[in-house]
Amino acid sequence: MNDPAVTHATFVLERSFKAKPSTVFAALSDPAIKRGWYAESDTHEVIQFDSDCRPGGADNLHYRFGEGTPFPGAILANNGAYQDVVPDERIVSTSTMTLGGRAISVSLTTFELVPTELGTDLICTNQVAFFAGSDGPVIREEGWRIQFDNLRKAIESQA
Repeated sequence: MNDPAVTHATFVLERSFKAKPSTVFAALSDPAIKRGWYAESDTHEVIQFDSDCRPGGADNLHYRFGEGTPFPGAILANNGAYQDVVPDERIVSTSTMTLGGRAISVSLTTFELVPTELGTDLICTNQVAFFAGSDGPVIREEGWRIQFDNLRKAIESQA
């Protein structure tokens, strides 16, 4: 039976970078670099950010939405675990997201790094179960697009 309280979605985002796979991998896996493109924003206050990119390692981001956002003062928590990490090739992680303490989604995210003549193609596949009252696939995909714009800036600053 199909439960309308759960929406399943998969989206794939691809980006090309004029950087070696090792540089792209570092931006995805080094906590100091990742915090800048993944966690920091002028729309919220980061409360916790931990990232231990190795199989079994944790990835946790908690932040409080700022004024002028749809949920001022609410805490969004994304708690994950790395399932598979192959340096310069791929990262696979799972995560749960809560808003104000209520579960809104569970995700499986795969980053694949493909070397090219010009640098690296990054393929990100995000498979998500969204629960009733969550942001949903359209907003989540747009969030990843914004983060990938930030990722590009982080990679270009490393060059």
